[in-house]
Amino acid sequence: MWGRRKKPESEMPVPPTPLKEAMREARIEAAERSAVIVDLRDAEVARLELLSEALDPLFAEIPKEVELFDRGVSQGETPRLWIDVVAHIEMGRDKREYRFVQDTRYGRAVLAESYELPEMVSAVTRYVARRLLERERALADDVPFGQAATLKTIEDEQRRGRLRGLRMFIYGVVVAVAVLFTWALLTAPVP
Repeated sequence: MWGRRKKPESEMPVPPTPLKEAMREARIEAAERSAVIVDLRDAEVARLELLSEALDPLFAEIPKEVELFDRGVSQGETPRLWIDVVAHIEMGRDKREYRFVQDTRYGRAVLAESYELPEMVSAVTRYVARRLLERERALADDVPFGQAATLKTIEDEQRRGRLRGLRMFIYGVVVAVAVLFTWALLTAPVP
């Protein structure tokens, strides 16, 4: 009664079973792997940011009124350096190779792959030049529709419309008079 109480069996330490020990080791390994994955992702983002800095002079040359490109690094599950809405650069499977890809209506197309930063800068430069040329051609095709109408051209069009309407009215009157005259001749009594 006055002595120490015995612990119930449920509170006594249970020697680890082989399965519990294996689960504990698997948890430790998973934590170490996730730390490695986070380190790899940080390394990917750092490499993409280096490429983005290397592209700064190229994007500084693009005129401010051209809004085709929206460059930035997205840090999702797969970090990407976006060049525009349809093209981006991601790291290859070995996390050292740059892959420049473009989304098309037929799927994703690889535009360039390289381990070297200057080669990727060159590939992006060619892509930007092609996109700017496409923009110029599209704008050149739209010249008749894209020109701003001036007040003088609007007044000229209104005047032409009024003249066209007056001319059609005069033609109608002439044709009506001719038809009435012909009808009067044909239906007149013979003397």
